Amino acid sequence: MTMIEVDGGRVLDVAVSGPSDGVPLVFHHGTPGGVPPFRSIQRAAHERGLRFVTFSRAGYGSSTRAAGREVVDVVADVRAVLDHLGAERCLVSGWSGGGPHALATAARLAGRVAGVLVIAGVAPHGLADLDFMAGMGEENIVEFGHARRGEAALRPYLEQEAAGLRDTDAAGLVASLASILPPVDRAVLTDELGDDMLASFAEGLRSGVDGWVDDDLAFVRPWGFSLDEITVPTFVWQGSEDLMVPFTHGRWLAAHIPGVVAHLEQGEGHLSIAVGAADRMLDELVRVP
Repeated sequence: MTMIEVDGGRVLDVAVSGPSDGVPLVFHHGTPGGVPPFRSIQRAAHERGLRFVTFSRAGYGSSTRAAGREVVDVVADVRAVLDHLGAERCLVSGWSGGGPHALATAARLAGRVAGVLVIAGVAPHGLADLDFMAGMGEENIVEFGHARRGEAALRPYLEQEAAGLRDTDAAGLVASLASILPPVDRAVLTDELGDDMLASFAEGLRSGVDGWVDDDLAFVRPWGFSLDEITVPTFVWQGSEDLMVPFTHGRWLAAHIPGVVAHLEQGEGHLSIAVGAADRMLDELVRVP
């Protein structure tokens, strides 16, 4: 991992793997999360000749907090990462809470982003045609209920939740996330995926819950950009059984992103779709002009 300086004197923790001459795939991690990669997606990227680039968003791990950040503020950080790599063009992906950040990157860095992949990504909050929390498992309903009330209500709740995510095993993780794991996701949360999720949580929350707080607050406020700004090829994948980010979020994004190619998969969950469809997702993404 490498620490780079970004706007305002902050630092950002970045990890790069794969062929040095490959097109970067900048991957926005979920909420909460951090720089450690999900190896199934990393391998799929390497197999297609891509450099796999991850970074801990502001406030996670060793990356400096940017209190009050909006989703769109991640664009400056991605620009700094690409400048550090000397890369003029890239592909972008985001899983779960990384989805909005990937869309922001595509919207505001269209000259450097060739295409964007959103995996079970969060849709905007406060829409007349989308009930944001309908279909979520109980834990996420409680979490976003606190987020709507502001940091003073959210932070103590997340600190309590983080204690159970920093030091556990796959079985403990399943127990901690019980209300947001359908059977199809429980079936894949073993071995490598379980280890990778635990590593991402542990690193992201190592220094506290600032990043998690700031992500959640950003999700229940305006994102700072319009989906109409997106002009690059965009791919949305969403599973019907998802209890973390409900199927309705994927359907809403599919209906509102210009020119989107949507894969609304029946029977898939939040985790199973990312693991089981990684090859298909990246095969599609790498074919963009």
